[in-house]
Amino acid sequence: MKRSKKAHFRTYGIALGVTLIASASFLAWGSVYSANSVAFFRMATSSPVRADAAPKPLDTVAYDRRMLQLANYPAVPVASSTSASSTATSTPEKPKPWPVKTVYPNAGALLPFNRIVAYYGNFYSKGMGVLGQYPEDVMLQKLASTTAIWKAADPSTPVIPAIHYIVVTAQEAAQADGMYRLRMPDSQIDKALELAEKIHGIVFIDFQVGKSTLQKELPQYEKYLAMPNVHLGIDPEFSMKFGNKPGTVIGTFDAADINFAAQYLAKLVRDNKLPPKVLVVHRFTREMVTNYRQIAPLPEVQIVMDMDGWGFPAKKINTYNSVVAAEPVQFTGFKLFYKNDLLPPSTALMTPAQLLKLQPQPIYIQYQ
Repeated sequence: MKRSKKAHFRTYGIALGVTLIASASFLAWGSVYSANSVAFFRMATSSPVRADAAPKPLDTVAYDRRMLQLANYPAVPVASSTSASSTATSTPEKPKPWPVKTVYPNAGALLPFNRIVAYYGNFYSKGMGVLGQYPEDVMLQKLASTTAIWKAADPSTPVIPAIHYIVVTAQEAAQADGMYRLRMPDSQIDKALELAEKIHGIVFIDFQVGKSTLQKELPQYEKYLAMPNVHLGIDPEFSMKFGNKPGTVIGTFDAADINFAAQYLAKLVRDNKLPPKVLVVHRFTREMVTNYRQIAPLPEVQIVMDMDGWGFPAKKINTYNSVVAAEPVQFTGFKLFYKNDLLPPSTALMTPAQLLKLQPQPIYIQYQ
């Protein structure tokens, strides 16, 4: 599912740069919450995600059962004696790719026992996603409504709301260091944390590294990644490791890059005695992630491959099946675009009911 990359980059990069230059006063934008909207959100979401609650030991039987449910294979009908005898010599069925055979997570893992529903964007820019498009109280009400819809669609799976904030954004201009990326100030992550606290949710900080690397950028925000309620997103689209300028080609991460991020998080988990982190990797082409078989989930880190492409439903499903489901890592995610998914010929945003029919079912849902 290819996008118009130049137009896409202008939304993500230039819009943010202009906003930062022209709106320095935006840093002082107050956090105003409607008491009614916060109450509404708390009724719509799952129980609070408490960092101080001692995690229960992992129930591996329940974990395996839940992973099989996510694989979403159709129930096999009980065969009669006649049909059983007639199929006894049939060709053995090929091994199914889902659920992925990988490590069990440490105690306190969010997945697969919960579904994460995230709102994505940057507070400085209306063009980068829903987080910056609306006043905070309106955005929270929308997220509450979305979360409630997911709870109704799949009552067996608790829903955790998330603020997924782009903390390092790719840029068209090189800046002084030539890295073509812009780092957000701590005040903006603090704002994301305040929002998440209001809604009993979690935070993702997302990295578009430009010509920089994860090795250089992740340590800049280590104090946040060391918090129990902060997780990580990385975007291969804007990883310009071959020297191109962001927006001219679709970037890429190799398994080595993703493993570095996972190992970096795992060390923070061990050093700070944290529950497992969630690592979201955005993807909508095969070339965006290379050597996927070498990606190694860890007990401390749960890896989600997130289908990031936009378009009409059949196109999105095809991309999911061919790029994400066909190259299994551990868990899958699915992104919905409030604007771009409605461009012709599309007429409606995909619904939870449609996404729950996918094999496997996405356990991370992101709205932009």
